[in-house]
Amino acid sequence: MKAWVLKDIGNIKLSDVEKPMPAENEVLIRVKAAGICGSDIPRIYENGAHRMPLVPGHEFAGIVEAAGTGVSPESIGKRVAVYPKIACGKCPQCRKGKPGMCRNYDYLGSRRDGAFAEYVTAPAGNLLELPDGVGFEEAAMLEPMAVAANAVRTSLMAVNGGRMAESSAAVCGLGPIGQMTLMFLKDAGFGKIFAIGKKKSQQRKAKVLGVSDECYCDSTETDAGKWLKEVSDGGVTCFFECVGRNECVNYGIEGTAPEGCVVLVGNPYSDMMLPRDTYWKILRDQLTVRGIWNSSFCGPDDDWNYALKRMKDERFKVEDLISHRFALPDLEKGLHIMRDKTEDYCKVMLIL
Repeated sequence: MKAWVLKDIGNIKLSDVEKPMPAENEVLIRVKAAGICGSDIPRIYENGAHRMPLVPGHEFAGIVEAAGTGVSPESIGKRVAVYPKIACGKCPQCRKGKPGMCRNYDYLGSRRDGAFAEYVTAPAGNLLELPDGVGFEEAAMLEPMAVAANAVRTSLMAVNGGRMAESSAAVCGLGPIGQMTLMFLKDAGFGKIFAIGKKKSQQRKAKVLGVSDECYCDSTETDAGKWLKEVSDGGVTCFFECVGRNECVNYGIEGTAPEGCVVLVGNPYSDMMLPRDTYWKILRDQLTVRGIWNSSFCGPDDDWNYALKRMKDERFKVEDLISHRFALPDLEKGLHIMRDKTEDYCKVMLIL
């Protein structure tokens, strides 16, 4: 089969490799759509994967083509999305029923071969069957969508005793996860929603999601922290940092109201530093700073099912976030667009 193999940092090639065979309790999936995650760029070009050679790609959907021992043959032919984190099932977090926080996990696309290929194997327990009306491209966006769902659902516990209409929120960083966070905030019923970005295309997408021009800040032109504090009458209830940069964390701490919640979603680009005055504000305003990592996949009320249920809702047109589509042989074009920022993009998708 054809697969993009990361042989070393910066060295990724379309290669002929052996078609994988599903092990016990695994299935073979024919990949139909796979998204390029922002984390794939440093993994391929800067830091490398946990092991190499490796096939990257962890946001995907496809069709079950074969079943290993221990898996019902009835799974063959099913349309599925795949939770990429493979929990150990033995660590304290797994025993608590929180496999998303497993400390001894495997991971498709970073620790074992992923979906930038014609076929991939995965544990049968990591499959989520797709209902009619949800296509493969949408389903390939369930992984980032579930991260956004995790961020919003986690923050609700810190919001005014559940009084959403009296609460406000801001999202900084309007890539796919940031845009999806806006969708979930609107769905949750927040009374006022603000957005901070740096591209006109991001502003246009945010406007479609109900963020007015008055509630949007271009951080290349305005001090977003001061702006947010002013327009939100002293600060928002919840701030979602979806970038992973020092200045964006500082915007959030400055622009969040006393006893509010700063939710850290973006992977850090570098070491994160807090100025003394910013640290003081956390103390004096008794802010909650909450980290978000991955998503829950453990039952009918987990983040993945929560996201999947909303994919049929008109307010959740996640396919509108796809800016580029490439066939498998053209993957490198998409990687270079994201690495070099030669074009405006949101979600880059492989179609097989």
